[in-house]
Amino acid sequence: MARANENILPREPDDPVAAFDPADVDRVALKAFFSLAAEWQLSREEAITLLGQPSERTYYRWRDGKVASLPADTLERISVMLGIYKSTQILLPDPARANAYMRRPNTSFGGASALEVMLQGRVDNLYQVRRHLDAWRG
Repeated sequence: MARANENILPREPDDPVAAFDPADVDRVALKAFFSLAAEWQLSREEAITLLGQPSERTYYRWRDGKVASLPADTLERISVMLGIYKSTQILLPDPARANAYMRRPNTSFGGASALEVMLQGRVDNLYQVRRHLDAWRG
């Protein structure tokens, strides 16, 4: 028999993102990405690569807040980049140092910077940087 409290408390959705309007999720994700791109001082070409190579027209529409829906791949990429951003801010609490980390050569990446690894274009390249930072955080 169910306990009385179980009938009163709202049930957690299986997919927490499903509770939000997809258009709002996409809009907020892009807003966060373009804020991150400004902090990392990404060029247009770098930003397009990190987003998964949308057309220039699509890129500018997204930048201007005009988004119908984001591909799942793009949303995943933004999510991973936000995790990278958060990790750098935790590990290097000075924002200037945290943002500079992205372009600094790193022996863990064979002398390449984290951004150079990410700009290789595959989602796994983003995860490679994310895993490195997660391991560094312990």
